[in-house]
Amino acid sequence: MAVHPSHFGIPTEQALISEINKKYANRVLHDVGLCICVFDLVEAGEGKVRYGDGFLWYKVVFRMVVFRPFASEVILAKVKSSDEDGIRLSVGFFDDMYIPIPYLPQPSAFDPNERAHFWLPDSEATTTHELLDSPTSSRMYIDQNEVVRIRVEADEFYDDEPGPPKAAEGVQVRRELRRAPFSIICSMAEQGLGPIPWWKSAEAEEAMDEG
Repeated sequence: MAVHPSHFGIPTEQALISEINKKYANRVLHDVGLCICVFDLVEAGEGKVRYGDGFLWYKVVFRMVVFRPFASEVILAKVKSSDEDGIRLSVGFFDDMYIPIPYLPQPSAFDPNERAHFWLPDSEATTTHELLDSPTSSRMYIDQNEVVRIRVEADEFYDDEPGPPKAAEGVQVRRELRRAPFSIICSMAEQGLGPIPWWKSAEAEEAMDEG
């Protein structure tokens, strides 16, 4: 790890942590996760000057705070957007979290007018057409910006190298959209998962029944 001569007056540990954060913070490491910041320095060797650049170079061992929820972990997130393919979520500093249609509570459907998915509990409807014919008052919507409780199902890493646009038989082909380097697949298809108000109201009703 290199320290610029302008930082020689700063304590070594502070300068190294600053340089490590510049290099790794807010970056995805393949099969590791999203790096947040340095946790601590475990070891730092003696600084050595290389010929020609004037930098002090250190061999360091450090620990990093990394965001990568484990499978089956239950966390809170906020609904960022919804479409026919599912729901996109955010935890503020990370937005590449998705709930595909099979992982939504069933039966559910996407309402194109509200741009939101809804759950129809205790319904015998099986098709999207039947669900969209249901009374709006009986639908439990998963609205944008709503805080939801979700379970992590899996994570996916991609290492799409950028390159020039492909050409086929002399005709230029539009470059494919790059995938996010790290994404998380989530679920809310279990009791207790989904928008927080769903289960708060259910708990309140149970408490009243017991009382």
